[in-house]
Order: sequence, then C-alpha cells, then structure tokens
Amino acid sequence: MAEVVIRTSGLTKIYQETQVPVNALVGVDLEIWEGEFTAVVGPSGSGKSTLLHIIGGLDFPTTGQVEVGGHHLNELNDRELIDFRLHHIGFVFQAYNLIPVLTAKENVEFIMLLQKLPAREREARAVQLLEKVGLGERMHNRPAELSGGQQQRVAVARALASRPSFILADEPTANLDSKTAGNLLQMMAEMNLQEKVTFIFSTHDQRVIEKARRVITLEDGKIVSDVIKA
Repeated sequence: MAEVVIRTSGLTKIYQETQVPVNALVGVDLEIWEGEFTAVVGPSGSGKSTLLHIIGGLDFPTTGQVEVGGHHLNELNDRELIDFRLHHIGFVFQAYNLIPVLTAKENVEFIMLLQKLPAREREARAVQLLEKVGLGERMHNRPAELSGGQQQRVAVARALASRPSFILADEPTANLDSKTAGNLLQMMAEMNLQEKVTFIFSTHDQRVIEKARRVITLEDGKIVSDVIKA
C-alpha cells in the first residue's frame, strides 16, 4: 500500500506586500501518496503556484505545517532545506530559470554536478534526457538560441535529471505545441510508473488534467474539490 509522502496541515499563506493583505492559501489540509500523478487546477490567483512553492520549500507558510518525504520543512535550517531540495525535488517553472551562459546539456548536467555525480554519468544522463525531449541536435545551444518551447523542454529534462522523489511542475506545458506537450507528458507518465516519482502539476492545460489520475481544485486559496479518477 502506498504511503503518504506529502502532508500539509492547516496551511495558510498571507501576503502583506500591499495595504490589503492577500490570503493566497486558507487552511489547506492535503495528503499526497507516493507515486501520484496529480493536477492542481483553479483560476488564476487561486493559490496553485503558492501551494507548489511551499511544498517545494521555496516559500514558507504563514501558519500550518508541511511534511515532505518524512521531513517537516518548517523545522529545517537553510542548509538542510537546500540539501533536501537538491536530492529529492525537481522543479519545472513557467519562467524556465535556465542559466544563460550554459548550453542545454550543461543546464541539465548542472544539478547533477551539485550532487557530485561523476562526469561520465552526468553527461550520459543529460544526453539521454535531451534526446527523449527531442533536443538531441540542440544540446550544445545556449538558452538564447532556443525557442520558448525548446527552453521549456530543457527545463523538464533538468528536473528529471537528478532522479528526484518529487517533481513539482508549474504550468509545464504552457509554451508547448500539442505534439511536444503530449510527448513530454507521456515521458513524465512513464517515469511516474517506472520509477515511482510523485508528480504534482499546477495547470490550466486540459491535456495535463486528462492525464492526471487525481485532480485537486483550488478557489480563493481553499480546496473545493478533490477527485481521484477510477
């Protein structure tokens, strides 16, 4: 039986950056089981990205607890949190966040370099992933020489490179054509099944929603629907 690998309890996030506080999340209680392929959906401003950032340790809740892979993120210091993200979590952002001076292959290798993997293993894994996402012939190009869709594919390959336990993907197909998006989703679905990687997507994309086996709907920072497909 699968175990709960992500748990949030009473998760609240209030942004105080304006005169009127913004309640991005309001008392979110959530459990994610190992190996899930889950889509978090909802209108813009519903709290989807905030939830992913907090689960990934990129942001902190105003109140509430977050437990990921048996670790209470609230209790980790900065160094411990960086190490935990490095070895357990892969991120795919809308903004790509690629390093401009590195080639596509070097961007994919970079996280494995931080993990201190041997050079031969890093290179083989990077080449394999870039070929899988259809960029085998562009691996020596820098981000500025790639289209937005190609940069997104590099970002997905980078997220998969470290063999993480969890992948948090914020609108990963937003800049992709149908064929490329379909191929990427299929690759992630295979990794989910074969390697038991837990995927959580924040998305508006119907293709992702259809592929997901669980769909969680947020509105105004609250979970209003949580459907596990048969």
